[in-house]
Amino acid sequence: MARSIFIFNTHDLPHRAGEMREYQLDLKITEPVGVDLLAVKPGEVIEVDLRVQSVDEGVLATARVMATATGECTRCLKPISWPIDENFTELYYYEISTNKSANKRGSKSSKADDIDLEEDDLSFMVGDEIDLEPAIRDAVILNLAVNPLCTEDCPGLEEKQGENWSYLPEVESETPADQRWAALKDFPLKN
Repeated sequence: MARSIFIFNTHDLPHRAGEMREYQLDLKITEPVGVDLLAVKPGEVIEVDLRVQSVDEGVLATARVMATATGECTRCLKPISWPIDENFTELYYYEISTNKSANKRGSKSSKADDIDLEEDDLSFMVGDEIDLEPAIRDAVILNLAVNPLCTEDCPGLEEKQGENWSYLPEVESETPADQRWAALKDFPLKN
């Protein structure tokens, strides 16, 4: 199995609190990142300006994620592109050994005891490696529109012919009047 492009090795970063390194990554993705209607397509590049910093518990990763998602307008199905520029901050905890030898002699609680291992949203390092994929996916997906539109006032498609309303001549683009409301057409309104 090929190594994931989202795995980042922090071996250059000393394990002393306060140490910091900055990197610029261009991740050429192999599978879509996004939702069905709008996603960064395979073969596209996600740019990541990454800063990793040693802290007592592990490595703090702060990044700016930039990419362009493509898809279709939900009303008229025209192709659209959606710029993504989002930041994230994620703490990756050092690997925790299961033995509690540090706590045998009655010493104060260790850092491992302070971390709730049952919590699902914690990220852990594997050796010197951190997996940036969940944080990058969250940054991309949370930046996308649920119902993307080519323009805010996109008229959509005409229901019988399936053509875009904005391309139809003015006469054809008028919606036919519903006969049930015809009696109210000339109803006098008082202001």
